[in-house]
Amino acid sequence: MKKPRVLIVEDESSIAELIAVNLRHNGFDPIWAEDGEAAQREIETLVPDLILLDWMLPGQSGLVLARQWRKEARTKAIPILMLTARGDEPDKIAGLDAGADDYITKPFSTQEMLARIRAVLRRRAPETTTERVEIGELALDAATHRVTWQGTPLKVGPTEFKLLAHLMRHAERVHSRAQLLDKVWGDHVYIEERTVDVHVKRLRESLGAASSMIETVRGAGYRLTAQATV
Repeated sequence: MKKPRVLIVEDESSIAELIAVNLRHNGFDPIWAEDGEAAQREIETLVPDLILLDWMLPGQSGLVLARQWRKEARTKAIPILMLTARGDEPDKIAGLDAGADDYITKPFSTQEMLARIRAVLRRRAPETTTERVEIGELALDAATHRVTWQGTPLKVGPTEFKLLAHLMRHAERVHSRAQLLDKVWGDHVYIEERTVDVHVKRLRESLGAASSMIETVRGAGYRLTAQATV
């Protein structure tokens, strides 16, 4: 079985080596790049299964790199886990908004890092169902991984696709953030509920005119309704 390839983008060699040793001992294939240019060369050689990206890097910052990679076809679907010494919530949200799937605040334990990596890889795994769901003029096809609104294809990220699929399969039902973490993210022991809000925001942006189908139910959570106002 192929070992998941993890690209470590970290300018501090001692931290990168510690991460690499732990990853190697736990069934991963780590590759180290000390800055954005070196990371880009590695990506052009062989696309990694996941990127561990430090926030503070020489040259381009981790935030800039995350935004850049999310726009490029070769890298837009690669899970990005942000490494940051910034523990404040606005900084964490900035990382998620830049395109990171999750973040780890330094210092972190090996077990926390491994748990977050496995959780991100699980939710980026291909859908096992071939189900097609239609709510009004919004359609989701799990087999082809496509979403359409009034017949027009929409660009929806992998995590947002799973979130939308769950909401559509349980339309009109209110889901709390904790329930969505459990059903969409799976093992969420290290993921904060605020992460759900960021992905709902991304999903709404992707849906465009259909964004009103996703309603915020104050104090309760979110639901998808066929009563879209367009």
